Amino acid sequence: MSTSSWSRSTWRRAVRTRHRTLLSAALALGTLTACARETVTDPLSSTDLEPSFAMFALAPELPAPDDFVDPATDPNPHFPLIPGTSWTYEADTEDGLERTVDTVTGETRTILGIEATVVLDEVSLEGDLIEETRDWYAQDEWGNVWYLGEDSCEYEEPGGECDPSGSWEAGVDGAEAGIIMWADPLAYKGKTYRQEYYEDEAEDLGKVLHGGLTVSVEAGTFPDCIETMDFTRLEPGAREHKFYCAGVGMVLEVEPAGGRTRNELVSVVMPGG
Repeated sequence: MSTSSWSRSTWRRAVRTRHRTLLSAALALGTLTACARETVTDPLSSTDLEPSFAMFALAPELPAPDDFVDPATDPNPHFPLIPGTSWTYEADTEDGLERTVDTVTGETRTILGIEATVVLDEVSLEGDLIEETRDWYAQDEWGNVWYLGEDSCEYEEPGGECDPSGSWEAGVDGAEAGIIMWADPLAYKGKTYRQEYYEDEAEDLGKVLHGGLTVSVEAGTFPDCIETMDFTRLEPGAREHKFYCAGVGMVLEVEPAGGRTRNELVSVVMPGG
């Protein structure tokens, strides 16, 4: 559900203490004042901000394995990980129609003692598979969704050799997990946080820009949405604006550079829906 072209609360006991310390430090840096918008159909440059690669980005400590839960029992509303859910996105690019299908599988992978949910991400260009990735996510008991790594395979041409560049796993070769979605995203509005870290391979950062949005895409009009911005030191100047809506997940992704590519949700299938 990340669909990134670069390869997505509160705390208890000691985790809560660490969280408050990090948050206080971030607040000292100042907050981003967002302009209110009611309905988003084509995001403009009002949120097209040059990202700051601040050394003070939130890098919360990964909770203990016992602090993680089955995400299907009480899913994060903006990043639901319910097996059988599938999102289909389409984008008109200079190379043709790009289609992405993200599916929450029934598979799991144990990473650092944590049972992670496997999300299959398949990207095709004009009908030909160009990328296949298995992303690993886990939800803690406070509702935060962590990104624990990915097994990525890109193809330069249909049926060609797999390029695994960008693959990483938390705990392997210095790689660290990050937050892909907070339980309470607006509590972190304007704060830069780490989504993933594998030096020189995967260094995405995120920032929550807006909340309370209504977003219209081909799949429908969705209320109670937030807007985030993703960026990375590995591609200075590149950024992605993503819109996540409660009960659905990501519905829209916009890349301002290079003609402002728009990748939008065209259909979603949910178990029992």
